[in-house]
Amino acid sequence: QVQLVESGGGLVQAGGSLRLSCAASGIIFSNYAMAWYRQAPGKQRDLVASITVRGNTNYADSLKGRFTISRDNGKNMVYLQMNSLKPEDTAVYYCKAYFWREYWGQGTQVTVSS
Repeated sequence: QVQLVESGGGLVQAGGSLRLSCAASGIIFSNYAMAWYRQAPGKQRDLVASITVRGNTNYADSLKGRFTISRDNGKNMVYLQMNSLKPEDTAVYYCKAYFWREYWGQGTQVTVSS
């Protein structure tokens, strides 16, 4: 059974930081590219950042320089470090694993107050 479990979300003031974590199980983690998406109320789910099996990263243009994605294949974990948070970063953040198929986590709420 494949599971992706996000954690680390919460309420933070504008300008603050959060580190999201995603724990994967039931897959050969090192075979999967990983990504973070986010979905704000009433909006579509958008890509935040992705990381390949080799560690190459890609970011949404608007988030470059503030967010950093990383992975630890030994721990089956992917992380999203979010700095200088803004109220518009408020959303549910989802972890995705993709290879020959994709899997999603249940999401973690991030709320940034002004």
